[in-house]
Amino acid sequence: MNTDEKRGKPLVLDVDGTFLKTDLLFESFWAALGRKPVACLKAVLHSLGNRAALKRELAELSSLRVELLPVNEQVAELARRSRRRGRKVVLASGSDKRLVQALAQEHGITEPVLASDGKTNLTGRRKAEALVRAFGERGFDYAGDSVVDMPVWEHAENAIIVGHLPKLARRLAAKGVNVEEIRQTWNARDLLRALRPHQWVKNILLFLPLIAAHQVHYAPMMIVFFAALAFSLAASTIYIVNDLLDLEADRLHPTKKNRPFAAGKVPIKGGMLMAAGLGIYSLVLAAIISPMMLGVLALYMVLSLAYSLRLKRMRWIDIAMLAALYTLRVVAGAVAAHVLASGFLIAFIYPVFLTLGCVKRLTELTLAKGDARLPGRGYGRRDRGDLLNIAVIGMAGALLVFFLYSFSDMAGILYPSRWQLWLAMIPMGGWLFRMVLLGWKGKQDYDPIVFALRDKYGLALIALTLALMFLAAGH
Repeated sequence: MNTDEKRGKPLVLDVDGTFLKTDLLFESFWAALGRKPVACLKAVLHSLGNRAALKRELAELSSLRVELLPVNEQVAELARRSRRRGRKVVLASGSDKRLVQALAQEHGITEPVLASDGKTNLTGRRKAEALVRAFGERGFDYAGDSVVDMPVWEHAENAIIVGHLPKLARRLAAKGVNVEEIRQTWNARDLLRALRPHQWVKNILLFLPLIAAHQVHYAPMMIVFFAALAFSLAASTIYIVNDLLDLEADRLHPTKKNRPFAAGKVPIKGGMLMAAGLGIYSLVLAAIISPMMLGVLALYMVLSLAYSLRLKRMRWIDIAMLAALYTLRVVAGAVAAHVLASGFLIAFIYPVFLTLGCVKRLTELTLAKGDARLPGRGYGRRDRGDLLNIAVIGMAGALLVFFLYSFSDMAGILYPSRWQLWLAMIPMGGWLFRMVLLGWKGKQDYDPIVFALRDKYGLALIALTLALMFLAAGH
């Protein structure tokens, strides 16, 4: 069978998961949640039992840019070939009509669309009945991607199954429907990539209080290991949520457009289920460690969600919050191991990560192609000077705190050789200066922490700093 040669009968395409590699309802929800979180949640609570009304409200709140949505290229090519040969191509979707009409217009599909209208949710049997009224029994070919489309396929002459649904294909063939398959599957590796496991290395900060207190023993180290695991799973939860909130901004970004959800390589629904599962598991693991650890992790997740929903779009507030989230990891390590996180340690860590937050934004602005504000952020090229000033202040502040710490009673106990502790400030300051300079020149990764772990010169400076501190401690 060659469906695009059946000129007498229209080719009807489902939208979600068929013409698009994404779902307009979930796209609308996350876009609305990012733009107007309170209104979005009110709409969900108000219309949860009325899918058509919910889709209409979310479509109005989201202002989706349909030209950015990832298209299933095989289905789009089938549509283009059919139109070139004079065949009608129709979009029929359970998604809201306004979005489907905009999508059809964007892709040059001129036939009237069939879609949910705020009152009728056009899925399953309702869609089948609408298509039979419009084109007659067996008067159309239909492309869909799920078991929900079964009632429609039963009334179509030819069924085009997008995805890998062998049981459905056999059922349709048994009913006398011609079946063609367009194989589409998503890769588990892409879902793993969405978890960003390479970012888990940041949770090594939880071990810092133990190391600073010179209490590197097996039992507390194992407890902190599981605390770091809980933080890693919680971080992956937040990364998924952040990516779903940032779909439009990522699609406008030169490299982030290839992220799994932005590119349509992983279904949004799958990401939502994974985020929920990881979030629950991380909280349970933290609760097993201690109630206080549960509280710290819960605070981290709440602040991270606030950052993803609103704070990351606010100039200066976002870098302050990034530094706070990193500092909270150090607090979590102290809570898990039952050691004291001194005021000097917290006062040192915060300006270090304030500097790195500025470096992250400096890098993005330097690599940006134009003078417009960064998508989803509040910064423009004119802010580079101020970001550099804050980065330098943070760097100087961290070194000053380290110097003052060397005179404390605790430092006198842990580091008998004070002058070697001072000497460690030279490579430490060199590393911070290198990070700021490379960020200013745009010569590093969009994530300074990831870059630092691959930068051999920077790693050499860090190793030299630690070696001098070990010598100062008499080891």
